[in-house]
Parts: sequence; C-alpha cells; structure tokens
Amino acid sequence: MQSRNSKTHYGWVAVTLHWLMAPAIIGMFVLGWWMVDLSYYDPWYRQGPSIHKSIGILLLILLVARLVWRWLNVSPAPEPAPRWQQQAASIAHGVLYLLLIAICITGYLISTADGRAIEVFNWFSVPATLQGLENQEDIAGVVHEWLAWTLIGLVALHALAAFKHHFVNKDNTLRKMLGKQPSKAETDALQHATNGKHLTQTP
Repeated sequence: MQSRNSKTHYGWVAVTLHWLMAPAIIGMFVLGWWMVDLSYYDPWYRQGPSIHKSIGILLLILLVARLVWRWLNVSPAPEPAPRWQQQAASIAHGVLYLLLIAICITGYLISTADGRAIEVFNWFSVPATLQGLENQEDIAGVVHEWLAWTLIGLVALHALAAFKHHFVNKDNTLRKMLGKQPSKAETDALQHATNGKHLTQTP
C-alpha cells in the first residue's frame, strides 16, 4: 500500500491516522463518562483524569496531523450517490473535525484553569496559557460534556453509514478506509466515469 491517497483509495498514512483516532475517541468518551462518578478516595480519582488528559493531548496532535495530511493529499472519489447524500457526508465530516477541535480546547481549559500545566504521561508538558477566567473550569466542563455527547452520537451515525454502504449499497466506501486496493474493474469503471464526466463538460 502506498503512503499517499489516490482517486480510488486511501494511503496507509490516512488509514493509520483514522484507525488510531477512532478507538481513541470512543475510549476517551467511555473513560470520561466513567471517571466523573469516582469518589475522592478511589485509587483512579487522580489516575483516570491524568490518562484522559494525556490521551487528549495526543489525540489533538493526531488530529492536526490528519488535517494537514488531508490538505496535502487528494481524496478518493466518492461512491455514486444522490448529491444530497454526498453533501451531507461532507458536512458531517466537517462537523466531526470541528467538534474534535472544540472538545480538545474545552478540555485544555478545564485542565489548566488552576494554572497548572498538563503532564502527558511524563513525556512532556503542555503549559497553561489561559487561566483565571471567571468560572472557567465549570463553564468549560459543561460545554465539554455536551460536545462529547454530540460527538459520540455523530460517530455512531458515521459508523452506521459506513456499514450501510458496505452491506446494503455494497460499494467500496468502507473498503477504502481499510486501505483495500481497488480491483482493475473498479479502476476501469472510475476512469470511465471520469472520462464521461469530462466529455459532458466539454463545450
């Protein structure tokens, strides 16, 4: 598998970034949901949030890397579908990225509200650059929670849409993100469709 994307499939870099982020996002939601009910004397009272913060920072780094890689690469051609479905899918992807960025920002504001840096698994620290705002931790915490629930709902819809494409439409949407190479027939069909589109657009 090549590193860069093509018009028919994703390269291994995009595939790796996607499948590193997907379980991390779900795991972060589960961890955050679980740790809010921990009591002060629970041994995970401090360890849980520490892991949550560390993974959150690493997830933000992956997100930035993924956005940069997306900007530098072509995107595989979408499978044939009504225009409104393609537009809805594009909007959903954009909203996913915006939610992830907003969640990371609010998480940062929660963690640094007291002026302390975020220690990332004792590998490095992220300094507190914005603190002391009125009710910063509480307001950021409420927004963070609502954004997280919205994100996980959209992620669930995203997964269902992928399964629908695979099992109902029987197209290559899911196979592309699994890094599967297109068959010769698929490549020829895409080339034929592209040539036909160019012909219809010729004045």
